[in-house]
Amino acid sequence: MTRGPRVSQLGAEMMAEFAGTLILILFGVGVVAQVVAGSGLGAPDSLGGHDAIAWAWGIGVTLGVYASARISGGHINPAVTFALAVFKGFPWRKVLPFWFAQVLGAFVAALIVRWNYSEILQKFDPGLTQKTHLVFSTMPGNGTLPIGTWGAFRDQVIGTAILLFLVLALTDLRNAPPLANLAPFIIGLVVVAIGMAFGSAAGYAINPARDLGPRLAQYITGYGSDAWHDQYGHLYFWVPLVAPMIGAVVGAGLYILLVGRNIPEEEGEPGLPTGPEPEYDVT
Repeated sequence: MTRGPRVSQLGAEMMAEFAGTLILILFGVGVVAQVVAGSGLGAPDSLGGHDAIAWAWGIGVTLGVYASARISGGHINPAVTFALAVFKGFPWRKVLPFWFAQVLGAFVAALIVRWNYSEILQKFDPGLTQKTHLVFSTMPGNGTLPIGTWGAFRDQVIGTAILLFLVLALTDLRNAPPLANLAPFIIGLVVVAIGMAFGSAAGYAINPARDLGPRLAQYITGYGSDAWHDQYGHLYFWVPLVAPMIGAVVGAGLYILLVGRNIPEEEGEPGLPTGPEPEYDVT
């Protein structure tokens, strides 16, 4: 087999994070476009609904993690990367490159969805207003409920804290993690549950790349400066960027405090691999 150019480990990890996040957003933003615009034009109810959104986002997480986990660990979320750097020894020098790859993957995926749904979005919302804002980025109260900026901020801290607490619980080999490579599947179910229990106050972004990448795509494809604001006219884009980072540290810290540090160490427990960083070949 012919070998392609050699790629550094960091380069391979960035490509994996790009691909995993792209898969996540294709399913997640795609299902919201179907529900909001498609159902609004009279598509069958079976194509839409809150449950479809929650399940598609969860499945997107599962598939995105499976696609990228072998190379990069399958973070596909800047908040996960940040929490792992704070608590689990993930190299700080890789944090910004991972964030860039994750946001870029989300951005490209949102552009694909925007293109694919262009006729439906234009027919449902010719002015590209807040009717379809939620297809791409989140708003407090999903644009309709009486939630403001700080209510949405609180919601994002709580939702992301739940996510990171359970991500660490499900991936801690000293705990009782899912076996047979089932952790990504269970993490996907966690996202489904968060969507069903905490989806109304702020759209459960719980992932800065999930919001910023599609918001950038939204901005350059006709929504203009409204992409950065909420339904009240307040500058809002920073909430799903900052709050998940705080929530991630809170959730990961609580797991370590309440569970992780109390798990007894077993003799002969394997440690993390050491040695020089390998390089990957791409063909």
